[in-house]
Amino acid sequence: MVEVKSPAEVEAMRAAGRVVAAALAAVRERAAVGVSLRELDAVARDVLAGAGARSTFQGYHPRFAPAPFPAVLCTSVNDAALHGIPTAYRLRDGDVLSVDFGAEVDGWAADAADTVIVGTARPEDARLVATTRAALAAGIAAARPGNRIGDVSAAIGAVARDAGYGVNTDFGGHGIGRRMHEEPSVPNDGRPGRGLPLQPGLVIAIEPWFLAGGRSGYRIDEDGWTLRSADGSRAAHQEHTVALTAGGPQVLTAG
Repeated sequence: MVEVKSPAEVEAMRAAGRVVAAALAAVRERAAVGVSLRELDAVARDVLAGAGARSTFQGYHPRFAPAPFPAVLCTSVNDAALHGIPTAYRLRDGDVLSVDFGAEVDGWAADAADTVIVGTARPEDARLVATTRAALAAGIAAARPGNRIGDVSAAIGAVARDAGYGVNTDFGGHGIGRRMHEEPSVPNDGRPGRGLPLQPGLVIAIEPWFLAGGRSGYRIDEDGWTLRSADGSRAAHQEHTVALTAGGPQVLTAG
């Protein structure tokens, strides 16, 4: 069932959004050559503790995974696109690092992701990251009352196709509120004018992730979580929690 939030409930979700924004900012600042992924997870944990917030990731156990997620931060490096588990791996110059983080405050959740390049960026990686950010912006711009979910999906997919990147409708955006994953699903490609009508009070996480290798598909690591490009090409991932209002979309996880 799709839940429409009241203005007061949207306002309450901003507290979780601020925690998510603060954690991602702290992780971006700490991400550097030689820093381990577990150290980045510890940075995010410190932000949660300081805010009195709860992780929506740690202990999360969807049907596709063999075990609950063991960390508060997803850290996906290079050919890993989503759901990477923080390990002892130390970042290297030129790594493409996607970080995804969720928090709950007073029963309300927020979720966001960002991709950064550690140290020296290869031009092709900078283009991939910039294009994924542009797709997120296009999806947010389409998230307006009077449009439909398909308009958001189509806006994201068009950016990917124009750039020649692979876009997949698995593991896309989603509703969010009392739970991290709610209805409706927000795929990363679709047909405009189709799907659920958008109305004020709907809150969704818009979540494009692209593969540089085109439509090569993906595989899942033995850990049951980490999603990688099938051909080893690099990936990028962006996400914001967005509230629809009569005046347009409002990003609750903006810095």
